[in-house]
Amino acid sequence: MLCGLLAVVPMHGHASGASVTAPTAATLSPRDADLAWQKATAKFAPARQAILAKVARDMDKGSFRADWASLQQYRSPAWYDDAKFGIFIHWGVYSVPASGSEWYSRNMYQQDSDDYKHHIATYGPQSKFGYKDFIPMFKAERFDAQAWAALFRQAGARYVVPVAEHHDGFAMYDSHLSEWTAAKMGPHKDIIGLLAKAIRAQGLHFGVSSHRAEHDWFFDGGRRFDSDVNDPKYAGLYGPAEPRIPGKDDMDLAGDWTYVSQAWLDDWLARTAELIDDYHPDLIYFDWWIGHPTFRNTLPKLLAYYYNQGAQRDGVVVNYKLGDFPDGAGTLDIERGQLTGIHPTHWQTDTSISNASWGYIEHDTYKSPQSIIHLLADVVSKNGNLMLNIGPRADGSIPDSERDTLLAIGRWLKTNGEAIYGSRPWRVFGEGPTEVVGGTFQDTKTKPYTAQDFRFTTQPGVLYAIEMGWPQEGKVVIHSIKPSDHVHAVKLLADGRQVGWRQQADGLQLDLPAQPAGEYAYVFRIELSASAL
Repeated sequence: MLCGLLAVVPMHGHASGASVTAPTAATLSPRDADLAWQKATAKFAPARQAILAKVARDMDKGSFRADWASLQQYRSPAWYDDAKFGIFIHWGVYSVPASGSEWYSRNMYQQDSDDYKHHIATYGPQSKFGYKDFIPMFKAERFDAQAWAALFRQAGARYVVPVAEHHDGFAMYDSHLSEWTAAKMGPHKDIIGLLAKAIRAQGLHFGVSSHRAEHDWFFDGGRRFDSDVNDPKYAGLYGPAEPRIPGKDDMDLAGDWTYVSQAWLDDWLARTAELIDDYHPDLIYFDWWIGHPTFRNTLPKLLAYYYNQGAQRDGVVVNYKLGDFPDGAGTLDIERGQLTGIHPTHWQTDTSISNASWGYIEHDTYKSPQSIIHLLADVVSKNGNLMLNIGPRADGSIPDSERDTLLAIGRWLKTNGEAIYGSRPWRVFGEGPTEVVGGTFQDTKTKPYTAQDFRFTTQPGVLYAIEMGWPQEGKVVIHSIKPSDHVHAVKLLADGRQVGWRQQADGLQLDLPAQPAGEYAYVFRIELSASAL
C-alpha cells in the first residue's frame, strides 16, 4: 500500500541534475517531505503495523481506556512516591562534538548559530560532513553498564532513566523499526538493553526517555542550505525535517502549526510501544512537544496500553510537562524548576548536574553537592521527586566532577536518607527567609539558603526538620513547631546525638554545638505527638 502510494505521488524536491544536498526548503512541500521519510523507512512498515495492531488489540485490556477521562484516574505507584531520587542520562551521538549543548544536532544546521559556525570551522561544510558522520565516531569504548549502575546505587538513586532516543532520531536501543540505532551502528551495542539489565541487577527501577516527538521538525534548518539533510538517502535518520511553525514561544504548543502526518504519529506510537514491549520500563519520560495538539488522539492509546500493562506489576509512571496532559493523566514534571508549595499529587523536577547542557560538552561547569541536596530537600518537602541528569562522554566515561558529586550525594543520603526515602509532606513544607522561584527553568534563580531555612518531611510518628545551614551562634528556633505538637525527643542524624531543646511560644529552640556535625544540610529527627503529624 505504501509503496504503491509513493509510486504515483510526484516528488517535488531536487531539480533535475541538482546536487542531492541542494536546499529543498523552497521546493519540497511538507507532505512531500513526509512521503520521502515514509519511503526511506518503508521496509519497516510490516513490523510497524504488527506493533500497531497489538496496541489496538490490547490497549483497553484493563481498568484504563484509551480516552482522557479514563486516564485521569491514574495515580503514581508507591515505589515511585517512595523513591524520591532518580538519575537521568543524556548520552548519544551529540556527545561526540561535545560543543554547545545536546541540541548540537539541530543547531549545526541553524545558519545563525555558534554551533553552525563551529561545525564548518571544525569539520567542514554540512554537505560534506553532516550529523550522520558523527555516528562512526560514537564508539562508547569505555562504556561499562555494570560500573554505571553501581555508581548510581552508591549515589542513593532509586531509579535510572537513560534517554532511549533524543530529538536527533538515533535510537540507543535495538529497534526493529530503524537502521539508525546504536545496536547497528556506532557502538554496535544495545545500550538501553545493557543498562536495563545492569540497573535492575542493582535493585533499582529502570525507565526510559523518548524525545522522538520533536524529531518531526528537528533538522528543518538543514533544508535551507546545502546540507546532507536534503539527501533522501538519509531521510531515515533526519526524518521529515518539516518546517517548524512555532507559537510565540516553545511553551505555546496551541499556537504551533508545524505539519505532523498521521504516518508520523503511527510511527511514534509503534516506536514507543516497542520500547515498552522489549524493555518493560517502569517509567517513561516525554519531553514537552508531546503536548502538540496533533498527538492528542494518539497519546491515549499509548498511555492506556502502558498503564494497563503496569497495573499487572508494581505500577508505572509517565512524566509530562505542564499542559501536555490533562491534570492527573500522568505525573507532572517541572523541567529545571520547582513548585512554591506542596502539590496534592506526586510530581517531579528534573535538572542537570551540569549548568550549560544536558549532554556532555567540553568546559561545562557543575552544580555543587550542597545545591543539589538543598534542591532535593525542597522538592521532597513539597511531595516531589528529583531526577538528576548526568552527561557521559562519547567514549562512555563519566566525568570526575559528575562522579564526585554523585558520591557526595550518596554519602549524605546514607546518613540522612530516612528523612527522604518513603517520607511524606508535613502540614507545611518549610520555613525561612529564602523564597523559591517557582516554574520551569527557574532553578538557578533561588538564592542560597540560610541556617534559618528548614524543610520538613514525615515518617510515622516522626517529623524531620532539614536545616539548610549551621547556625553560627549554636541556637536556632523552628517556628513551625508549636507547644501543642508535644515534642518528646530530638536527635541529629549526622552523629546520632540527642539535641537539647526547649519548647517556647514562638517555636522549638535547639541548642547546637558550635561546629557542625555532617555537611551540606542537617537533619533533626523530632518525635511528636501523633496529632501533630
